[in-house]
Amino acid sequence: MNESNLENVRVIASDKNWIESNAVAQLKGTARLPGMQLAVGLPDLHPGKGGPVGAAFVTQSVLYPHLIGNDIGCGMGLWQSELERRKLKLDRWSRKLGDLDAPWDGDREAWLESFRLEPSEQDRALGTIGGGNHFAELQEVESVECPEAFKRLGLEADRLLLLVHSGSRGLGREILTEHHAAQGHAGLLEDSPAALRYASRHDYAVAWARASRALIAKRFLEALGSGNRAALDLPHNYLAREELVGKTCWIHRKGSNPSDRGAVAIPGSRGALTFLVEPLGNQERNARSLCHGAGRKWNRTDCKARLRERYDEASLVRTAWGGHVVCEDRDLLYEEAPQAYKNIEVVVQDLVDAGLVRVIARLRPLLTYKVRRAAS
Repeated sequence: MNESNLENVRVIASDKNWIESNAVAQLKGTARLPGMQLAVGLPDLHPGKGGPVGAAFVTQSVLYPHLIGNDIGCGMGLWQSELERRKLKLDRWSRKLGDLDAPWDGDREAWLESFRLEPSEQDRALGTIGGGNHFAELQEVESVECPEAFKRLGLEADRLLLLVHSGSRGLGREILTEHHAAQGHAGLLEDSPAALRYASRHDYAVAWARASRALIAKRFLEALGSGNRAALDLPHNYLAREELVGKTCWIHRKGSNPSDRGAVAIPGSRGALTFLVEPLGNQERNARSLCHGAGRKWNRTDCKARLRERYDEASLVRTAWGGHVVCEDRDLLYEEAPQAYKNIEVVVQDLVDAGLVRVIARLRPLLTYKVRRAAS
């Protein structure tokens, strides 16, 4: 394990991992912002728009909304279903899943109230997955490495799990757009009116995204005739005020999970395992942050150019693990192909070798839902 630490820049990755130089350059550029105490690149580090993804940024007295991005509150939740792994019906289940990006026909106001949230103008999107790398994926337990931790989560190895990756949809975009119109990319002093307004709206978006993921889980599993029980839900695009190294700081997480809230789910791609891990030891050197996935190896444009001559659509709706993929947007099918992502085994092993986590279980993808209707 090589852990580079130059002044206030730290990259946690091994020689086996592939970290793009542009991502490291973005990390170093962000580290020069006023008030920045530490910029941490995790093993899934890759370039993003305006800043790297798979990173955590620690500031004092100032916060930077652009580092969080427009999908405020994006995260992952894991639910245990009532479905038994010995009774798989993937073809039938694929057909039973309707358009999960159509507005939910239930009582959205009551659903939000159950999460202690007021209605918003973006609530038609509540319980919808969205595009890009968002998904809902039915999984089975491939192996349990730490039975004690697995049991503490209330999980059963013979039941199927659902992993949901989604965020605040148009709400987060609205918040960041409003902020940029008024403040640009400048930092906000923590007690300023602009910072207080952003923080308030940010916190609402984080809570809204959590409520939305829970509704996605409900819609998905009810379509298959199953109830659900939540095991974990963590955001990985958000801002938190925390004590770190004896100081009150702001931790900006962009594609990084908090490591002080229990178990963490780290998916690879629709064609790779998800790792359920438990944080270990001193988490301050990594800003109490862990990977949120494998991290992209190719950008979306490169995916189309590299894959379209080698793979037809039919080959991409089945995975090497035998999983089924529901994705009726042809471009998205290629953009989110497993080949576009780094090796999740290497990424998680980097965390293990750094003494930051131990693996609780490995989860195998069975049915990955992206989008039912092709994009217009």
